[in-house]
Amino acid sequence: MKPCIVIVGPPGSGKTTVGRLLAARLGVSFRDSDEDIVARQGKSITDIFTADGEPVFREIEADVIADALRDHDGVLSVGGGSVLTPATQERLRGHHVVFLNVGFAAGVQRVGLSTARPLLAGVNPRAAYRSLLEARLPVYRAVATTEVGTDNRTPEDVVAAIVAQLNEKLEKTQ
Repeated sequence: MKPCIVIVGPPGSGKTTVGRLLAARLGVSFRDSDEDIVARQGKSITDIFTADGEPVFREIEADVIADALRDHDGVLSVGGGSVLTPATQERLRGHHVVFLNVGFAAGVQRVGLSTARPLLAGVNPRAAYRSLLEARLPVYRAVATTEVGTDNRTPEDVVAAIVAQLNEKLEKTQ
């Protein structure tokens, strides 16, 4: 069983918001790997990062995503850094993967550079966010089958763009 669509992108791209709306539009269920991690571990992602470190978090995340890719047949939103794990990159092959691209200014505005996001906590969260975007952009593009920009678009507009691109791909394969 494979999810209809996997949503990837950096913090602030709208993965959860767009994923929920897209699932509703398609009439399928929605699942968020970050929510699965919190439920499975019984503590917040920030607490996992703080107590156990990023490598342990990434192992947990990869396992949760593997389970979701195997068991879920709706829309799946995955954590922004999940695509950095080679096993997850491999598991995404063969799935519809939508990369929600967000520019630096829009992303910073949306995330608010809060300390609730462990990789942005620190002395210069703006620089950390820019570095994160630059490092991950090629990986997002490598795993994606579709890319949709989110800057200056409502979540509903992003969903409409995703659906249009997916319909176009379906027409080309028929």
